[in-house]
Amino acid sequence: MGRRPIGLVFPGQGTQRQAMGAPWRDTPSWSITAEISEATGEDIADLLLHATTEQLRRTDLAQLSVFSVAMIAHGEAVRRGAFDGPVVACAGHSLGEYAALTAAGAYTLSAAAALVAARGRAMREASGAREGTMGVLVAAPFKDVEHLVGGVREEGADVWVANVNAPGQTVVSGSPEGVGRVAELASSIGAKFIRLQVGGAFHSPYMAPAAEALAAALKDTASAPRHLPVVANVDARPYDGDGGGWTELGTRQLTSPVLWEESVRTLTGPLGCGRLVELGPGRTLAGLIRRIDPGVEVVSVDGPAALD
Repeated sequence: MGRRPIGLVFPGQGTQRQAMGAPWRDTPSWSITAEISEATGEDIADLLLHATTEQLRRTDLAQLSVFSVAMIAHGEAVRRGAFDGPVVACAGHSLGEYAALTAAGAYTLSAAAALVAARGRAMREASGAREGTMGVLVAAPFKDVEHLVGGVREEGADVWVANVNAPGQTVVSGSPEGVGRVAELASSIGAKFIRLQVGGAFHSPYMAPAAEALAAALKDTASAPRHLPVVANVDARPYDGDGGGWTELGTRQLTSPVLWEESVRTLTGPLGCGRLVELGPGRTLAGLIRRIDPGVEVVSVDGPAALD
């Protein structure tokens, strides 16, 4: 098969599930939970083994749990020398961007964990201040979704495109009324609408207060002057630390759409990744990647068995 250049990808919020740390519990990399606990003040081992589905719906706890499992998976893959080629770039979906930045060497594990905790708290507070929701439109072309969302906004309801995930999968975000109106009209563009179980209108202007809080935390966090390229959610372009940028990119990410489809094309195109490895809970990104670029090899490391 040859040593193809590898891109590492990390999932975001919504992939959390009960006891998702259990498969990793007996690996040496489980010790990462202690380091993240110390950085965040949360009992990460307990969260990954014993948190209820209800607790994991809490934005801040969901984000910490997904980040932690992603970092354990990455740590164990590195420890075992599991990557059979050079790792040339990283990317993460929304929250996953922080795991990508850690894997790329931009932030230390402790610094990234503290940022994830700050981000989760800020998003939870912003959601509490202004009720919002999200939903997925499946099977409709992006242009049609964009047109529909723009029309609903012209009617006076708050709704925006939040994630461009893959061909035929676009997430919208906004007020319950705005998202509800998009749901009513979905069939008019041949789309199926699926409501997401989330605590707020993420990646929309409703997150402006959270972005302000996160900006302060990002400004106070040192990042490496150079690191492996990380493809940013906000513009699908790679950044390697030369000239900084992550304070602004991380802040903008909260109120901007996640350009995942385009980010994957950046990994497999200009960055030359012939193989993408998903590290963390579930296999959501692998499914999206296969729809975006059926020619690229993609594997999911959602438990130690995947590394054997």
